Amino acid sequence: MSSSRFIPNSTGNAAAVRPLRPVMHTMASMALLLAASGGAASALAQEENQASAAETQTLGTISVVGDWLGDADEKNVQDHPGARDVIRRDQVEAQGLTNVRQVLNRIPGVNAPENNGTGGHDMALNFGIRGLNPRLATRSTLLMDGIPIPYAPYGQPQLSLGPISMGNMDAVDVVRGGGAVRYGPQNVGGIVNFVTRAIPEDFDIDASMQLGYSPSSSQHKPKKNASFRVGGTMDNGLGGAILYSGVRGADYRQHSDTRIDDVILKGQYALNAVHSVHAIAQYYDGEADMPGGLTVDAFKADPYQSTRPVDRFWGRRTLVGAGYDYTDGSRKASVNTFFTKTLRSGFLNQGNFVSLSPRYYWVRGIEARASQGVNLGATHHEIGIGYRYIDESSHELRYRESTASGQLPTVSSRNDRDTRGKTEAHAVYLDDRIDWGLWTITPGVRYERIDQQQINVLTGRPFKGDYSTALPALNVLYRLDEGWNLYANTEGSFGSVQYSQMPNRVRQGLVKPEKARTWEFGTRYDQGVLRAEIGAFLINFNNQYDSSQITDSVIARGKTRHAGIESSFGYRLDELMPALKGTEVYGNYAYVDASIREEGPNKGNQVPFSSKHKGLLGISYTQDAWQAGFEGEFQSSQYADNANTVAESADGSTGRIPGYGTWNLRGSYDFGPSLHHLKIGAGIKNIFGREFYTRSYDDNNKGKYLGQPRTVYVQASIRF
Repeated sequence: MSSSRFIPNSTGNAAAVRPLRPVMHTMASMALLLAASGGAASALAQEENQASAAETQTLGTISVVGDWLGDADEKNVQDHPGARDVIRRDQVEAQGLTNVRQVLNRIPGVNAPENNGTGGHDMALNFGIRGLNPRLATRSTLLMDGIPIPYAPYGQPQLSLGPISMGNMDAVDVVRGGGAVRYGPQNVGGIVNFVTRAIPEDFDIDASMQLGYSPSSSQHKPKKNASFRVGGTMDNGLGGAILYSGVRGADYRQHSDTRIDDVILKGQYALNAVHSVHAIAQYYDGEADMPGGLTVDAFKADPYQSTRPVDRFWGRRTLVGAGYDYTDGSRKASVNTFFTKTLRSGFLNQGNFVSLSPRYYWVRGIEARASQGVNLGATHHEIGIGYRYIDESSHELRYRESTASGQLPTVSSRNDRDTRGKTEAHAVYLDDRIDWGLWTITPGVRYERIDQQQINVLTGRPFKGDYSTALPALNVLYRLDEGWNLYANTEGSFGSVQYSQMPNRVRQGLVKPEKARTWEFGTRYDQGVLRAEIGAFLINFNNQYDSSQITDSVIARGKTRHAGIESSFGYRLDELMPALKGTEVYGNYAYVDASIREEGPNKGNQVPFSSKHKGLLGISYTQDAWQAGFEGEFQSSQYADNANTVAESADGSTGRIPGYGTWNLRGSYDFGPSLHHLKIGAGIKNIFGREFYTRSYDDNNKGKYLGQPRTVYVQASIRF
């Protein structure tokens, strides 16, 4: 369900409430859904279904969907047969959110801790869905306008460089279930699609800036986030836009100075009502100091300090993509191709030596999709088929100088790592979206075939990993009413072997692809004034692995089980009292029980870096040009290791991570068209200065990491 349902829009208007169906209708419909998956429906439920069939015409004409993600509009989300949330640009601006981590933390079931370890800078991304380890976001499919974001989607699906700037995005679409057939790999943790800003229909220029400052820290001046867009579409259908987003300044930690420049060029041309083409190019470049983790004593003395003065990260990415779209009545088809070239590098103090680790990645891909609508008796079928080919190449190097020398390494220094990797991956999917009365049933299957190899250039030793897998899925949606439905699904998910894991006995078959089976059941309701969703999920995960940078080995966690409930709501209070027009209460809550199920000493323990309880609760007010809000976020405790060690280690990497809660306040005023829609806002994050932290474990930057302290921000945007 779209998160926009829990944050008021700029008008504050409320739609009329439709009366709820009788409880008996709901119970009967749920029984019917269970019957579709093998349960026994009661006679009462069958009679209710026959009565409801007459309402089919109220659902409107069935159209071909094509791309399931699409533009992530409200109808896409409402009709999605699984848990799905979309956070849009106006919400990001209203909440004063500046990075992807802050946005993802607003979605139930998602845990995005402070960036830490070798991903402890603004260009990295750490998050986990439904209890999966958040380190470098390796277990979710991440896309930007449908193009894979990781610098090696199969061989190295990590985001120590995540070239995503919120200033260039219109929406963040998080599909936690119901999409694994069409999108992968690494889809056990769902699919996250970042939608870049659209090309305006009319010529338009807009710009925004936000300044943030933490008074209690060692920060000397505000950190700046800025963005702009210029573009438009001509009468002949040719359109284009230039997007820019940049970051300058340091955070609340010492040794955290950051520079990011992200430029995106977009073009589109509608040849006619049926045929259109589009293109995108991106150049992302950045560098950042990494403050690193702290020992227990250092954290106690000054949690803002850095004890790692040489650690630094830099990277750049070049993306070129183009595509063709065909839309004609009951047919849709598209062909998209892309190329990315990525460098990620940096200095890192590893105890006895300082390393320089340039790593180069090249990815070439092409994807074709087609959908055909067919009417067969009382049913409408949308048959979808797709194919994707990805070719990856990598060259990973490491140079070193002894710490005692006081010298930073260069490409002339001793070279102790030189590996080249290669991956060819084929993915095919086939599904059938069947609309029958108030039901939508979509069976499908995805097939993945991966051929991987890596060679250690220094030793001449080769490693190979070739494997394939079929991933069946079934999605079911039942419409209780317009704006109210039930959904259920089951999916197979898949994660490939990473290059960093291949030298660790892949040839002996001890490291296998990760596989999981996901189940979901839930209901989504949206009738304007009240919007709500609740769902339950179960993930049985096999062959789960984590890599240890410290020991240069693979940790086999084995089987894990993730079960829980995700819920969210929004309610406009003007239904209770007209004087409260423009006021809304909203929130979400997720209970996630992620446990290790592999036989051994850790069986039954909590999966590291997973909180059982997490959520937010807020109230907002919108009246004419004014907007204000107050909200709190909370999460429960976590553990840093498989053993669930409670006692804190001296280096700060191990031990229980306490839960915490923070409160935020914001307000803004829109001057309207007379001043080019100038909008001024201000806010305070973590009003009461609650101190909290996370840890980095099995990482060369291990230790304790302070969470965001009290931070004051101001923001402004304007449009011409």
